[in-house]
Amino acid sequence: MRTLLSLLGKLFYWSTNWRFDPLPDYFGKKHVIIGFPHTSNMDTIRAFFGFRIIKKTGHIMIKKEWFVFPLSIIFKALGGIPVYRDSPQGTVNQMVTMFEKHDDFLLAIVPEGTRKGVRTIKTGFWHIAKAANVSIICWYLDNENKVTRWLGELMPGEDKAEDMLTIQRIYAAAGYEIPLDVASLNKK
Repeated sequence: MRTLLSLLGKLFYWSTNWRFDPLPDYFGKKHVIIGFPHTSNMDTIRAFFGFRIIKKTGHIMIKKEWFVFPLSIIFKALGGIPVYRDSPQGTVNQMVTMFEKHDDFLLAIVPEGTRKGVRTIKTGFWHIAKAANVSIICWYLDNENKVTRWLGELMPGEDKAEDMLTIQRIYAAAGYEIPLDVASLNKK
């Protein structure tokens, strides 16, 4: 089944004139993968098919309210995880538990949180990676060149603000400016 889904992923990329960069050497079994930019629903579809190309499941967090029949069957099959968003710390703990339960777990997050223009990104991905002791991989949807690109890996350190600035520099080098409110970074 994984081979068939991989072929479907490759067919999807080919039919949309996109390319999927080969996996980098640092790609392992457990990561938080962040993706920029998030401009349309097609980004999500591209991400799902990208994970199928590499024969992996990229898990995404979806509000638990969306997990109703028949959508729940589709979401679970695609790697969706129902999230109980009562408190941000609860979400972090829930994701850390998922990393602990699985030998192979890739959590894909869009820090912009929406397809609309944002003034600053959400930093929950950093808290999840830090608490789960996994690295953050930066993934870029290069719309201009129609290629998905792996930009780099960062192990969360002790200073969230410094890590966010490092991630901002990684994406800036690829030509994408991450909206970041530096003054508020260490408040969250």
